[in-house]
Amino acid sequence: MNISIRQITEHDPKTISDAFKEQGWDKPITLYERYIGEQNNGERVTLIAEADGRFAGYVNVIWKSYYPAFREESIPEVNDFNVLLKYRRLGIGSKLMDRAEEIISERSSVAGIGVGVFSDYGNAQVLYVKRGYVPDGKGIHNGQYYVAYGENVVINDDIVLYLTKNLKN
Repeated sequence: MNISIRQITEHDPKTISDAFKEQGWDKPITLYERYIGEQNNGERVTLIAEADGRFAGYVNVIWKSYYPAFREESIPEVNDFNVLLKYRRLGIGSKLMDRAEEIISERSSVAGIGVGVFSDYGNAQVLYVKRGYVPDGKGIHNGQYYVAYGENVVINDDIVLYLTKNLKN
């Protein structure tokens, strides 16, 4: 299998959206059109993985994270990392992450990433730890604030543990 990594182009949004729709996920075309605009403005880099010329997954590098701790410390964030189910466990995610970290290392010695805390994110949790990411020590964040001890929360995609990796090792 020939795996290639490139930046998103204006020809990609419909292909990406349709591919996720095939596996039952709602990823609207407008999301990827926004990514192109933000890439053109220098706010992010969106990387596309293709396997034998077919869309297989993507990842973003966001230069100014939405997560306050990363933003305050100027830590670029690996964000919205997705590989189609039929292409998982083939090394595509690792190639996307390699390229994202390479891009980040041109500007920063540290990369950040957030991961959900329930079982749907289990493979990602394992991958990030194997790649050298460690929790940032600030606890669980819900998109607005850190979850406090004893607080009741609904566990969903917004409940995230943030991790960092030193890229200079």
